[in-house]
Amino acid sequence: VFLASPIYLLFSHSPLDSPLLVRMAAAQGERPLYKDASAPVEARVRDLLGRMTLREKAAQMAQIERTVVSPRALAELAAGSVLNAGGSAPRDRASPADWARMVDDMQRLALSSRLAVPILYGTDAVHGHNNVFGATVFPHNVGLGASRDAELVRKIGEATALEVRATGIHWAFAPCVAVCRDPRWGRCYESYSEDPEIVRSLTMIVTGLQGQPPADHPHGYPFLASVRDNVLACAKHFVGDGGTYKGINEGNAICSPDDLERIHTKPYPDCIAQGVATVMASYSQWNGEPLHASRHLLTDVLKGKLGFEGFVVSDWEGIDRLCEPRGSDYRYCVAQSVNAGMDMVLVIK
Repeated sequence: VFLASPIYLLFSHSPLDSPLLVRMAAAQGERPLYKDASAPVEARVRDLLGRMTLREKAAQMAQIERTVVSPRALAELAAGSVLNAGGSAPRDRASPADWARMVDDMQRLALSSRLAVPILYGTDAVHGHNNVFGATVFPHNVGLGASRDAELVRKIGEATALEVRATGIHWAFAPCVAVCRDPRWGRCYESYSEDPEIVRSLTMIVTGLQGQPPADHPHGYPFLASVRDNVLACAKHFVGDGGTYKGINEGNAICSPDDLERIHTKPYPDCIAQGVATVMASYSQWNGEPLHASRHLLTDVLKGKLGFEGFVVSDWEGIDRLCEPRGSDYRYCVAQSVNAGMDMVLVIK
């Protein structure tokens, strides 16, 4: 059902024909154009955005943790997304049916909003649907990197996608395509390899999660093969998270633009070529500039040079880290990040 939302633009490609749109809009009468599944996607999105208030547009950019999202946030404010943090579940040892009921209940609230815009629900299915009791858990990235087996990794993506969709969830915050250059980094196990070429080869998990894009698929354009069998992928964390000074977590990657491109940015064009729908920004800095506030990297490089046409989401409390003391002057932090190119803001309070 989430294909009724502005995010639908991510999964289909249709040329815009202005005279045709005018005739179609007139023929719709009182029925909103954005609810017509046969209309061009860009037309539906434009129509829906034209009906939204500024408040609704801002709410659509918010992703709220499941334990703090309220019925009002979904039904009245029309929040765009919900997620669960690691360990956050509907109940202890919750079954897949418990998860699906929870997501369906949230979806019903979202569909009761003024414009009936569905939510996207995201989860950290980073090595299988690992937050769900009884799910298949696969080796973490460092183990898969040791296999050098791209086809195996693609199949793991397929299996993960099926289990995620079985719980009603649309979006997996995977894969992590960090290139770990210092084993002192505490999250080094999330990296496939210190070799960017190995990391590149294992980005095939994106195709496993989202499905195989057609041969004529536009470069950089987000893709989802099936809403039943596939989920949105999220390449993370852009960029340099595995190259921080002394391996300090959330630290500072000190390197030249050439080295950043040659090593840490290297896997992203492969993800983009497969139509990866989303990218998550890194907690870390590049030469002292926080990634969550870097217009150069998020907009000029990722969306411009690399041609990424999906959307960028912040990491857990990533925007809070832009201000000292952390979380102070939150409006300024959000504005700084959004102006840098952030499209969705992860909210946990």
